[in-house]
Amino acid sequence: MDLQLENRVVLVVGGTGFIGSAVADRLRAEGATVVVASRNSSEGVTLDASDEESVRRGIDTVLERHGRIDGLVVTAAPPAQTLDPARSSDPEQILSAIDGKALSFLRVARAVIPAMREAGFGRIVAISGQNAYISGNITAVVRNASTILIAKNLADELAGTGVAVNVINPGLVTETPDAQVAPGRGGESSPDQIADLVAFLTSPLSAVDGESIAIGHRMLGTTLL
Repeated sequence: MDLQLENRVVLVVGGTGFIGSAVADRLRAEGATVVVASRNSSEGVTLDASDEESVRRGIDTVLERHGRIDGLVVTAAPPAQTLDPARSSDPEQILSAIDGKALSFLRVARAVIPAMREAGFGRIVAISGQNAYISGNITAVVRNASTILIAKNLADELAGTGVAVNVINPGLVTETPDAQVAPGRGGESSPDQIADLVAFLTSPLSAVDGESIAIGHRMLGTTLL
């Protein structure tokens, strides 16, 4: 299937990471012009999603170089392994985690939306996580659920403009995902599988909007959110 991404400009924030690099490679394979953004970018664009001014400068740079941004993929966030389980209910850790994931996504999305609205087209994809579906770690739940809720609200605000916003929620991400799914766990997925879904959601062919999509089996034994 031709996803019609040839020469589309797609910004991948966190594009040097485990998931982000696979996303960037997949989009390039579809013919997209991929701009990788990270805090310490040797190529692409330097952008710290936790800093409003850095975000503004990064987005301005992309627009100056390419004239438009057709797609935005935000994979940047501190890994779940960096969260201290012993501080799950610590307000400081929770606030820091929300800022590092949900608000970082919001900062970048808000910065690209004006250009997308003007163009009448845009695709925004956030990578969140299936920890949003289950209790047990307040920090992990809240940072992922916040990302999902922010994306849905943005999608609703942009309904009818040609700009779509969606979220992908992996469970454990590994190069060799196990087909088995344990109760209370989400199915595993690989970076390449996530990248395939991202490629479709950034395509003009996609009419999906305002969705929160689990990749791998959705958390076994849960129903809502």
